[in-house]
Amino acid sequence: MSHLQNLLLDSLLGTKHVDSAALIKLHERSVCVASPGFSLMPSDVRTLVNGFAKNPLQTRREGLYFKEKDYKCVRADDYSLYAKNDNRGVIVVKTHLFLLVATYIEGMYPSVCVEATEKLGDYLRKKGH
Repeated sequence: MSHLQNLLLDSLLGTKHVDSAALIKLHERSVCVASPGFSLMPSDVRTLVNGFAKNPLQTRREGLYFKEKDYKCVRADDYSLYAKNDNRGVIVVKTHLFLLVATYIEGMYPSVCVEATEKLGDYLRKKGH
């Protein structure tokens, strides 16, 4: 298992408030590592990358279509996207090289998912990733 995959599993899934996670290489627009059983279609990757390419206000207004569901965007800025659909959500944090993607489902605390994902994003940015 790669160092990056260990980071995803330990830092995110280890909280028990992240259902699945992945790292997307920004320049290649491809999934670098993902938690077991979590796959992203090219259209999902495109949606997340484009969420940062647009004006944050536009992303907040339009929301995201992710994993074949419409998500309401509750935060969009240069480094973070938070979106939810009923009792599930997706948190995306941008670093220099990656998009860090984490999802939560019903019964999990969104705030714990956000905190863990943002903390890992900060760590990756400090490491130059």
